[in-house]
Amino acid sequence: MRVLMLSKACIVGIYQPKLEAIARHGVDLTVLTPPSWRDALGSNALERSHTSGYQLREIPIRFNGNFHLHHYPTLAREIRKWRPQIVHIDEEPYNLASWQALHHARRLGAKSLFFSWQNILRAYPPPFSWGERWTLRNADYALAGTDAAGDVLRHKGYSGPLATIPQFGTSPDLFQPAGIRPDRPFTIGYIGRIVPEKGLGILLRAAAQLDGEWRLRLIGGGPSRDDMEALARALSISEKTAFVGQLPSADLPAEYHELDALVLPSLTRPNWKEQFGRVLVEAMASGVPVIGSDSGAIPGVIADAGLISAEGDIEALARALRQLRDQPSLRAELIEKGRARFLAHFTHERIAKATVDVYREMLN
Repeated sequence: MRVLMLSKACIVGIYQPKLEAIARHGVDLTVLTPPSWRDALGSNALERSHTSGYQLREIPIRFNGNFHLHHYPTLAREIRKWRPQIVHIDEEPYNLASWQALHHARRLGAKSLFFSWQNILRAYPPPFSWGERWTLRNADYALAGTDAAGDVLRHKGYSGPLATIPQFGTSPDLFQPAGIRPDRPFTIGYIGRIVPEKGLGILLRAAAQLDGEWRLRLIGGGPSRDDMEALARALSISEKTAFVGQLPSADLPAEYHELDALVLPSLTRPNWKEQFGRVLVEAMASGVPVIGSDSGAIPGVIADAGLISAEGDIEALARALRQLRDQPSLRAELIEKGRARFLAHFTHERIAKATVDVYREMLN
């Protein structure tokens, strides 16, 4: 089968093994990406890390960095050139790139599907609400990253076939347990954007309640970094806290081996709640015990393979950190459960197979 995928997310190298796995299932796959994607942290260039068995093509983008208005001026030409049976639109249904891809897929007579992480029922103003309704009426299939995202699509009127499949898996070869733990202070990690809704203030305050030797390692960048550095100074934990900054995706597997716990203390906001928490999966794959808040999809990702604390509860998070630090048997149990859960549900191969099953269903 011939599949053309449009995906700005696939500029990230550690996401690309899923594409190789899809191709191994007999799919003639072409993936179109922009040369880069801009976000609050700057411009992220396409990483060509895993490109065997399929074609990864750069195409020009307009309104780079604008989630609602970005689109691709040469997309119609690409769809006519490759003549896919399926156009996989790796985008939310409310943006211009989705409408553009769906329009040209319909003109060619190709089947189409889109992807959504949106797990809050939100009403968009025109023209985005009009385009979203048109996409929900005319797409042949929908993929939702979580059951909550699927529920939102149903509430908005989508009545077609739908499957819950995370957008990307994680590589069991890239992310592996390190083996023997080196002699170091108990090291707590966070990897992700440094923004208010990620709850870094809660983590800093919880860590400040720990006695004894420990370290905090924060990897990522964002507009709240200066505020978090100031908070670390105010809590007198600056000497125990390292702000590492943004790293290339290829450097992340080694970073997990520096950690004894990975924390995702996300806070629900009126317009956002945690949509998945990919770093939790990467940590579990790497043999790192995880602690997450109960925001959004986090409890469903962790299940019984980690610890959950109530979002915003500093005392509860501090207790969970003490548990992991002071109970080696608990750490060992969660390391084993985490790796097993990752292998059962979140590898690139499992995500790819589920996606190809959807392709086959569409064509049959």
